Amino acid sequence: QVQLVESGGGLVQAGGSLRLSCEASGRTGSRDAMGWFRQAPGKEREFVAAISWSGGNTRYSDPVKGRFTISRDNAKNTVYLQMNTLKPEDTAVYYCAADSSIQSRLRLRVQTAQYDYWGQGTQVTVSS
Repeated sequence: QVQLVESGGGLVQAGGSLRLSCEASGRTGSRDAMGWFRQAPGKEREFVAAISWSGGNTRYSDPVKGRFTISRDNAKNTVYLQMNTLKPEDTAVYYCAADSSIQSRLRLRVQTAQYDYWGQGTQVTVSS
């Protein structure tokens, strides 16, 4: 059973930074791509960033490109999302997810339905 546990959320002023972490367990030896998604109140869950198993390939949504950085430490089974220059519109619950498909090794995917495992989410609130 895969478990993904996010941490690092909180309240920050606009222009500030946060680093989210997602620790994975239960899939020893897997080569899953990992993604971050977010969901604001009343909105659909949306793609934020993804990273290949090796870390050599990343993908970002346009709203966060240049401000957020995804990375991973496979020795620690942990994926990170460094968020800089935060804006009030970044306020959301942030979820990490794992994509175990073969397709993800060719191209990182952005649809929620394409990810197999999900964490419980961590709240990020950016005040203006």
